[in-house]
Amino acid sequence: MAGLSTRRRHHILFHNSQKLNNMDNQPIKLAHILLVDDNDGDILLTKEAFEECKVKTVISVAKNGKEALDFLFKRGAFADAKRPDLILLDINMPIFNGHEVLQRIKADIELKKIPVIMLTTSSNQKDINEAYENHCNSYVKKPLNIDEFLSAVLKIEEFWLQLTTLSN
Repeated sequence: MAGLSTRRRHHILFHNSQKLNNMDNQPIKLAHILLVDDNDGDILLTKEAFEECKVKTVISVAKNGKEALDFLFKRGAFADAKRPDLILLDINMPIFNGHEVLQRIKADIELKKIPVIMLTTSSNQKDINEAYENHCNSYVKKPLNIDEFLSAVLKIEEFWLQLTTLSN
């Protein structure tokens, strides 16, 4: 299992590992999240927040819309990419913005089953309306305060990975 230690002595798991074992030696499924964001600081904060979650997660990162679509459609370097259980999608990104990526996800017969949470700094009502018109599952404005950001990610995890039953 590959990983990276952070300064808080936690580990970030990468997507080359699929299962761990619990105390009874039963496999535990890891939740696979595709984080689509071009901001390195937000990527790091999101990963650190998911380390605090109850559900073990594997986070793959795409830094622009094209990379996200290549990952999801298994093109090029992402030919062996695992389908994510959940997508966290920023709006303001290079190449394809979040709205364009969302439209392509929701137009695909298989990908449209994956919940897409718009996680963005935009509070523009036009962006919110467009995201819901394109069938996002939730729209979360990124809080500017670090503690509030971590709390928002924990609430996303609690609802989408603990309470909700996801498609497979």
